[in-house]
Amino acid sequence: MGTEREYNEYLTITLAEPMPYEWSAGMYGSVFFREIREHGRLTGIRCPSCGKVYVPPRRVCGPCFREIEELVPLGDSGTIVAFSTVNYPFIDPATGSQRPIPYTYGYIKIDGADNIFSHIINETDIEKIRVGMRVRAVFREKDQMKGNINDIMHFDIIK
Repeated sequence: MGTEREYNEYLTITLAEPMPYEWSAGMYGSVFFREIREHGRLTGIRCPSCGKVYVPPRRVCGPCFREIEELVPLGDSGTIVAFSTVNYPFIDPATGSQRPIPYTYGYIKIDGADNIFSHIINETDIEKIRVGMRVRAVFREKDQMKGNINDIMHFDIIK
């Protein structure tokens, strides 16, 4: 078996028909996206055993293996725990277009939650961003909400 460099010709696949996908967000995913769309707020879920709060909500607590049902409202702010400023282009699967570069992808601990939430941070100058900074979610205008993760446009650094 050779490497790419040893091949003289690359294979490509061209599709004549689009391949649309549709899947269920699930019971708690639907609640999560509905709360964003209808109220512009994040929702988590609390484990009855250990008390951990997860965002987005999930059915089972990882450490406890207990089913979770208690939905809890969360704030729209959090703290950056890690980030990466991306400088390579790729096709955004949500839009089908190339995402403008650079962009910053961050891991955010939402206030009131125990896990991290990953999303775009609206700052690309690595001199102006650091772990520990506070950020706030910026939502689409109410009439533009579609009930998906892109209803959160990005997180802004709180100055």
